[in-house]
Amino acid sequence: MCGIYGITAHDPEFVQNFIKKCKHRGPDGFRVWWDPKNNLTLGHNLLSIMADPNLSMQPWKTPNGNWLVYNGEIFNYYELKQKYKGKGFAGITGCDTELLAWGLDNFGIKFIDEIDSMHGFAYYKINENQLWLSRDHAGIKPLFYAEVKDGLVFGSEIKGLFDKVPSANKLDNLAVSFMGRTGINALRNTFFTGIKKLLAGETIIYDLDQKRIKHSHRIHITPTSNSNYDKEEFRSMSSKTVRMCSIGRRKLGVFLSGGLDSSLVAYELSKIKTEVNTFTNIMLPNVVEGEDYNSDARCAKLLANRYKFNHQEVQITPKNFMESWDDSIYYMEQPVYNPSMAMYCYTNKILSENKIVVTMAGDMGDEILAGYPKYWKMKNLEWLKKQGLTNGIKTWDDVLKLWIRRIKRPLMLTPSQLSDDVLLEEFRKCYPDDLFNPEDPIGSHMALDCVAQVPEEMFNRNDKYGMAYSMEGRFPLATKTFMKYCMGIHTNTKLGKNKNNTKVLTKDAYKEIFPAQIINKMKTGWTVPIGHWLTKNMDAELQSFYKDRMKDGHGLDVIKASQKAGKALVPAWIFKDWMKKYNVSF
Repeated sequence: MCGIYGITAHDPEFVQNFIKKCKHRGPDGFRVWWDPKNNLTLGHNLLSIMADPNLSMQPWKTPNGNWLVYNGEIFNYYELKQKYKGKGFAGITGCDTELLAWGLDNFGIKFIDEIDSMHGFAYYKINENQLWLSRDHAGIKPLFYAEVKDGLVFGSEIKGLFDKVPSANKLDNLAVSFMGRTGINALRNTFFTGIKKLLAGETIIYDLDQKRIKHSHRIHITPTSNSNYDKEEFRSMSSKTVRMCSIGRRKLGVFLSGGLDSSLVAYELSKIKTEVNTFTNIMLPNVVEGEDYNSDARCAKLLANRYKFNHQEVQITPKNFMESWDDSIYYMEQPVYNPSMAMYCYTNKILSENKIVVTMAGDMGDEILAGYPKYWKMKNLEWLKKQGLTNGIKTWDDVLKLWIRRIKRPLMLTPSQLSDDVLLEEFRKCYPDDLFNPEDPIGSHMALDCVAQVPEEMFNRNDKYGMAYSMEGRFPLATKTFMKYCMGIHTNTKLGKNKNNTKVLTKDAYKEIFPAQIINKMKTGWTVPIGHWLTKNMDAELQSFYKDRMKDGHGLDVIKASQKAGKALVPAWIFKDWMKKYNVSF
């Protein structure tokens, strides 16, 4: 797990400065390399997880004389090592970078289809003078780029690109409009004009001679509806994917929310590891007007006690929430809709203080196993008609339209909010119809959630806040292996017989293992009671925080929120503070 950086020019000073700005991504070493014949400079900083740092330093020279910088993990490394043993792969370092370098040399871009990984990498193919940039199938690891005067510049984070992209101090109206409409920026454009991101599963090929992107390759996991559910097979696949993600020599911790998915991960890990470190958040103050924000924490504790996890509750208070606010804005590199971001940032800090280097979580479970009530609503034609789909979900365009209309009260963040038609057209360019299965249209919507929502919300959050404290995040339910298995089961099987049935497969598979409180609990978000804190429990410090963000001149002239007070205004405050932190304007 690392940071990768580069520019198609001889500019080691720029890359070195980039590395310094992102040193949190890899404290175990750094190195810069440049091609003396061609205009290319690559940089890398290392967070060592698998192998001896002395054996895994990058940039990495491949067997064929090409060069690689790589951020990620290949979870089927041992399987592929065994497969290619005796077929040319030496495997002498124990480092998956060695495998990736060999595979790209020998099989080209097709090797990306074979690895079950999370990754962002750059591969320089010297003989063809090409630079390949790649992001994993689920978008777990980010990779940003910009076409500039020198050609192409790229990196694991955005902040290091600003020196080469003068337009980045202006907000990208397309990205801001899309986020304001949907709550997430799922487009290629970032919020900084001129800086783009690779989409989930995407590989682009940049021609250094012609200075242009000449080809792209995309990996998507489409619902196939060709498998039947079997309880034992489901548990076996769950166990397999957690085992795959448990590789490495560093201390591991699990975000245990108390929900089904994180409980599954922690339980399956306990069958492999003698010690399982789990963490959950507990809100103080908690119950306000009958709303309990700590029900998940109690479920987490119940499971931890049953299976003897080494469990810690991280207290979230208005004070540490406010103290983490500025860091959460800075490290995220983009405004977000979720009002709980400071909590996530603070929790990662606490895990780091407990010497955790690798984390696991249950993200992606809801999207591949129908964990949200919205998927049940999609079976209702009357509900779909209210969304403008009079004939139901018949085409890929219907899926895109339904996705973009999912926020009932959008935040109007820009003076010139773009229309839904414009946003839909841009959305269509990013997500082609190879995700669509007409035999399972709801499953197709779930597949879109997997590549459009989860990478830009949950995975981006985990990468930025985890790597801020030099921690690698893993998601067993997002491996290719597990996603393909789950996407092979028709959504009707996942939804059960009535509207209260969500995630029925997980519940059925683990009902004899987990306590009834976990199996039967309603779905709740992992969030802070910020609305209550601001309206009902406002102490002096919180009051100051509130007033500061409501002051005229703090961006309020360009922020128009559609909701009134409390929790709903927090996304607007985040947006204002983010603009100020990064010194950007419309």
